[in-house]
Amino acid sequence: MSPCRKAIIIGAGPAGLAAALRLHQQTNIQVTIYELRAEPTTLGGAVGILPNGLRLLHRLGVYEKVAARGFTSSNLTLHSMQGHIVFQQDFVGWAREKTGFGYMRIKRTDLVDVLLSAVQQAKIPIQFNKRLTMIEESDASVQVTFEDGTTDTADILFACDGIHSFVRRTYVDPKKTLEYSGMSGLGSIIPTSVLSPTTTAQITGLDTMLTEDGMLAVNPCTASKDEMFCFFSKEVTLPESGDSRDGWEVQRKEEVNGFKSTVLESLESAQGEWGTALREVFKNMSSVNFYPVYRLLPGGVWFKGRCLLVGDAAHAMSPHAGQGVSMALEDVFLLSRLLEDPERPLTKVFEIYDGIRRPRVNEIFKLAAQNAGVRRRTGSWGLWLKEVQISMAMTLSWFFGADKRGLRQGHLVYDIDEVGLV
Repeated sequence: MSPCRKAIIIGAGPAGLAAALRLHQQTNIQVTIYELRAEPTTLGGAVGILPNGLRLLHRLGVYEKVAARGFTSSNLTLHSMQGHIVFQQDFVGWAREKTGFGYMRIKRTDLVDVLLSAVQQAKIPIQFNKRLTMIEESDASVQVTFEDGTTDTADILFACDGIHSFVRRTYVDPKKTLEYSGMSGLGSIIPTSVLSPTTTAQITGLDTMLTEDGMLAVNPCTASKDEMFCFFSKEVTLPESGDSRDGWEVQRKEEVNGFKSTVLESLESAQGEWGTALREVFKNMSSVNFYPVYRLLPGGVWFKGRCLLVGDAAHAMSPHAGQGVSMALEDVFLLSRLLEDPERPLTKVFEIYDGIRRPRVNEIFKLAAQNAGVRRRTGSWGLWLKEVQISMAMTLSWFFGADKRGLRQGHLVYDIDEVGLV
């Protein structure tokens, strides 16, 4: 097989833009990005990025600009309905000491904007309003055809087109289906200016509260704290229409219409200053976004011929481990290392990539599923028991110095660049 010299990237989200930048920096591969939307997406709320991902953004050369947009506190507080604090800690302290990076919450649009600017500065071609309709391969190349009739040919194709990946569904692994996790997120970004100074002062980082219906959280998502990301993670029954677009549109309308009143009703018994603050936050929400959490169960096929799935297109998981962006970055950095040697056969590149990434992805998938458990619906006694268990676990962790030894933070210091290539 001839050396890879040209690559097509489908998708201009964080995964696709980061892939283009790293390939440009580390290989001799010429890249073109194709995005189905007519302009950079304005979809999405705010994403959390942990130390293993922030370190890679630094190596990508964009960390400083990302940090200038996002909020970087890693102070985690769990408030109780009774008005006291169940626990408060720097939840990535040990990992920060090891990596030099903590935790960041940033609007997805800001992250994309920084990456897109870097891509444009590097003069990497990117074309919008390009809906992929066909993929064809020969022994020497892969050709893509778009809805407007245009085509392009390359040595390799990276599918960075997300959980609903056209490349996966129609070419690489048509048998792989999405699974609804049973959880959904309802959230909004609100300006701090609509909140009282008393409420704003209480939001020190990632402030959370467990309720009988799920978990509420508020987190600044800009460096200046002028905007807050507030969300409610809860169980929502899957409509009978399943994963159909129409079914979810109906469900969204129903959820959004009753969302504020439902949350405020569940917060009626919330005591203390934080209960008052939360009620003020959710009363001032002017819009609500509904995000049903789908995922791809471990397994399946990640590559076929000259086409490879990257990020959520290959291994979408629930967001409860905060690792979605970081997993895509790890994919990108490993691929760039493997493709640095133009003499390494493409089949070998994909096989090594698959062998290295699957155990890591499966580990984080399992962690995300475990973390979702605390957000599931319960009764008043169940809520009390959750808080007691969490409080006891944190107390024992402190007493035995678990956090100082990095327990539960090992996955945050994982360095894809230090993994040996077989």
